[in-house]
Amino acid sequence: MQPLNILTLVLLIVGGVNWGLVGAFGFDLVAAIFGAGSLLARLVYVLVGVSALFQITTARRQMQALAG
Repeated sequence: MQPLNILTLVLLIVGGVNWGLVGAFGFDLVAAIFGAGSLLARLVYVLVGVSALFQITTARRQMQALAG
């Protein structure tokens, strides 16, 4: 597994756990650590979103290779 793939996967796990906490308990872990609306919290949210887009393209390429 490529280092970028591992990094984006870890960020997606962090994002998933954070959303699980928000949904279940109304607790935003990222905001609690970095401050609600802070530059660092917003950066984490952006990185999670970019990681999702990266993983979508990676998964699409892998599915095409399997089909192909």
